[in-house]
Amino acid sequence: MIVLITTDRRLGVGHHDSPRVRPRRDESFVNEAYVNAVRAAGGVPLLVAPGEADLDALFSVADAVVITGGNLDIHPHHYGALVSARLDTPDERRTESELAIARRCIQDGVPVLGVCGGMQALAVAAGGTLLQDIHTLVPDALEHEQPTDPAEGWHSLRVESSALRLVLGRAPVVNSTHHQAVDDPGPFRPVAWAPDGVIEAIELPGHPFCTGVQWHPELLGVQPYTLMVDVARALGRGGR
Repeated sequence: MIVLITTDRRLGVGHHDSPRVRPRRDESFVNEAYVNAVRAAGGVPLLVAPGEADLDALFSVADAVVITGGNLDIHPHHYGALVSARLDTPDERRTESELAIARRCIQDGVPVLGVCGGMQALAVAAGGTLLQDIHTLVPDALEHEQPTDPAEGWHSLRVESSALRLVLGRAPVVNSTHHQAVDDPGPFRPVAWAPDGVIEAIELPGHPFCTGVQWHPELLGVQPYTLMVDVARALGRGGR
């Protein structure tokens, strides 16, 4: 059961006066918690670096996909908007590749879990829009960038009847490490909300499993990953 995991990207910047020190170079990487969660759910992780890729080759072996979060924002031009609030480190190379992967999952019915920024990528790929900054645009919003270890819960959720509710329950407690959120979900159906009304999970009707969660379940448990892998296994994707 092969699960593609998109990776983050860090640019090598600066230099050191000593010629004996190796200069920093660009890196593609991912938090190992994603890898561990996929393995715990019964999948075999395959990391996909940002940039141009042969999607036909990737999806010929992929049974499911995880679109990860990271230290970047999707530039508003991807959903037809101008910058109107805080915008953190957009990365066009990563954004373009993740939007392409998201669209392929939506088009081909490939089970996909979008995590934090990955949930936002799913929404934008399908024609949705984002809140560029929660604190600017949501009156009385709670703190969505928790000052504590995100391996600990931070706020509760209200979960509507959905596949996620089957594994999470009606009112779980989740972590929170984001300043943006889904605004218009496009064809997706919101299925969970924070106490301040911010959308925390989305599902695509008619798709076997196309789900986005605004928190990081790999730091709290593996239930959404297990559900994704179970759906992929039931579909018999890959034929290997």
